[in-house]
Amino acid sequence: MINTLMGSPVLPFKLWVDADALPRMLRDVIIRASDRYQLEVTFVANQPVGITPSVRINSIQVMSGADAADKEIILRMKEHDIVMTQDIPLAAEVIEKGGIAIHPRGEIYTTANVKARLHLRDFMDSLRGAGVQTGGPPPISERDKREFSSALDQTIQKQKRKTSAL
Repeated sequence: MINTLMGSPVLPFKLWVDADALPRMLRDVIIRASDRYQLEVTFVANQPVGITPSVRINSIQVMSGADAADKEIILRMKEHDIVMTQDIPLAAEVIEKGGIAIHPRGEIYTTANVKARLHLRDFMDSLRGAGVQTGGPPPISERDKREFSSALDQTIQKQKRKTSAL
């Protein structure tokens, strides 16, 4: 049986966006992907996201607090859903729950690379705790945007094939 939303087929998975630090250029990529694939998208943040809700696009504003958006995503997401985040612990939980986690620069998280990133994150935290200036990642570039767009398209296509029998 095909679910429909306003007459259009609805995919059996959703895209959840950890939107607390989402670059605007990626928001546009996500909205275009939603239109192209008729994919339901929910932006989750502890502040207004600044999107216009539509039939497929929603936003949830959570209370401020450590990891509130992450907790809301994990609570609501289902197996096969896609989650866009740069938060490593959230990515690990998404994978554990049977979802796909994708980084804003286009990397697909796996059990192996999440474990390595968690170790690196803990190491960097200990350096910062010791007073070492570690800096942060560079801003998202046009190349990163293209990588993310391509990875998102490939992930949606993969999930469509994987869930077509559901």
